[in-house]
Amino acid sequence: MKIPRVMLVVPPGGYFAERWSGGSMMPALGIQYIAAVLETDGIDVEIVPSHVLDLSWEDLARKIESDRPDVVGITTTTENRFLSFRVAEAAKAAFPAVLTVLGGPHLKNTARDTLSHVPAVDAVISGEGEETMRDLVRCLGAGGDLGRVAGLSFRRPDGTIQENSPRPLIADLNTLPLPARHLEPWDRYNFSMEVPGHGVLPAGNMMTSRGCPFTCKFCATPSNWGTKVRSLSPEKVVAEVEHLADRYGSRAIWFYDDTFNFSRARTAAICDLIIERGLGIKWFCEVRVDILNKSLFAKMVEAGLYHVGFGIESGSERICRDIITKRATLRQAYDVIEWCEEFGVNANPFFIFSHPTETWNEARETMSIIEDLEGKCETSVAILHVYPGTPLEERARAEGKIPKDFSWSAENDRRVVVLPAAQGHAPLYLDRLTWAQLCEIMVRFSVAKKSIRWTRKIPKVLGSVRSFGDVWRYLVLFLVFVRFKAGAMLGVGSKRSTGGGADELKLSRKVAV
Repeated sequence: MKIPRVMLVVPPGGYFAERWSGGSMMPALGIQYIAAVLETDGIDVEIVPSHVLDLSWEDLARKIESDRPDVVGITTTTENRFLSFRVAEAAKAAFPAVLTVLGGPHLKNTARDTLSHVPAVDAVISGEGEETMRDLVRCLGAGGDLGRVAGLSFRRPDGTIQENSPRPLIADLNTLPLPARHLEPWDRYNFSMEVPGHGVLPAGNMMTSRGCPFTCKFCATPSNWGTKVRSLSPEKVVAEVEHLADRYGSRAIWFYDDTFNFSRARTAAICDLIIERGLGIKWFCEVRVDILNKSLFAKMVEAGLYHVGFGIESGSERICRDIITKRATLRQAYDVIEWCEEFGVNANPFFIFSHPTETWNEARETMSIIEDLEGKCETSVAILHVYPGTPLEERARAEGKIPKDFSWSAENDRRVVVLPAAQGHAPLYLDRLTWAQLCEIMVRFSVAKKSIRWTRKIPKVLGSVRSFGDVWRYLVLFLVFVRFKAGAMLGVGSKRSTGGGADELKLSRKVAV
């Protein structure tokens, strides 16, 4: 039995590389877990993080041609999917015998769509990839039938697409080996976190749970990971923290869980172990404010919590309750912000604009809250994206905002609006807010955070233009930016948004989209 050789690739460049372009970059945990499982099975596996190694497309093609792997696995997100498709194309051109396999969060609900429209992709893993990739490689080595690999969709030699039975989620995450961080060029990531009073600390990232029991309509986590949360035991969590500290020198940890505090008892147990062992680490996590109490928060701070993220999403109770179906209240979020002020923790609330049926007055409510929090919090603002498999996608298709024949594999579909240079290649959900109003929101909060890097953005923006509609949208964004900056320089107008500037542009919603 020949044991196939596997190369796991992160595409060059892209939206997430841009997000971490300040010299510090977070390693991708998904392919590290897959690599670790393959290694445990005695399979020769290599991780190639092209974006970190500064590999050009030509460099990557030469590497594949030289190494001649049997399988190239490519990590895929909705924002970066077209770069993943391009990796598959480059791999096939460099070494036609290679089997190209895509996996990642984008593919859970788009396997057939991808295989139908991207000839260079031979197979797609839907859902968790560790066991499916291991079984795929075993099957190839034994010369078996890929039709027996649960969780796999693939194209047979006659061109027909076969979607195998789904693979059950991994019931016990404690059975997984540690992510194969040793296969990464760790120093090249230079992953660090700035901790007040401690400076910039070397950091590591880890995920201690998968799944989310909540029902936010825009979120893909329940579809991808399930609504039943599966988690590492507190002992396993702290052992991995110690591993990151001892082997990689990490003094800060980014917990990448969707809801770190899904279980109060487990969270408390993790904190108790960190405190008992005197680890002295600092860490970030994301929480749900409606299941967090002050006593647990105090213990988290004692264990090293210095920065906490949580979704407020909208300042409108109607939007949160009826549209997002989010049970957490604004009062509960304010409680957490007050605790953060009391304990010296950085609060990072998340806000989203352009929810279904959201009016300009409701958007202004949210803007007012964000501006009231200035100086107290590190707010994050985004325009609502549509992801495959979410209730929001179903709604968008029913409303015609995403055409019923829309393909997630068609890069230049002018019927949907994307801002790949600024927001990644996920479609924006546009409803009642005009484009000019959305531009005002983006500019107002990007300028305040000094997060627009125009000299670097302009070439990317120009390269992403697909149509006159794109030109128009970027022009409106630029005009809003100029007007906002001019107003700031002249000191005219209130800090509060009146909505007048956006309305005065008299831009119809029909033209905007």
